[in-house]
Amino acid sequence: METVKIIIEKSADYYDAYAENCDGIYGAGQTAEDAKQDALKGLKLFVNSRSKEQLPEILQGDFDIAFKYDTQSFLNYYNKVFSYVALERLTGINQKLLHHYSTGLKKPRTIQRKKIETALHNLGRELTAVEL
Repeated sequence: METVKIIIEKSADYYDAYAENCDGIYGAGQTAEDAKQDALKGLKLFVNSRSKEQLPEILQGDFDIAFKYDTQSFLNYYNKVFSYVALERLTGINQKLLHHYSTGLKKPRTIQRKKIETALHNLGRELTAVEL
C-alpha cells in the first residue's frame, strides 16, 4: 500500500499543506488543523474529479496518508494535547525554548528536532504497549 505524505508548514501568513510525493494536492489555513483539513478536501476532490487512468499511480489503489509537520506547526497543532511542561519532561528541552519554537521566534536545529521526534516516538511505543 502506498502512502501519500502531506507536509504541513507555517509560512509568514498562514499554514501550508501539500503532498510531498503527489503533485496536485494542496491546502492552506489559519491553523495547522485548517491546512490539514483543506489538504484532505483537496485530495478527495482530486481523486473524485479524475478517472482512474488520469490519477497518479500512488492514488490508483488503496493508499494511506501520513502527515509531516515542521516543528512550529506540530507544536501549534498539538498544543491542546502536550503542554510545554509535558514536552520538557519528554524531551529535556526547556519550556521557554519550546515556546520560541512554537511562535517561530527560533527555529530548532536538526538535533533538537530529532530529540522531539524521538521522544514522541518513544511515548507512542510506550502507549501502544499499555493494557487496561
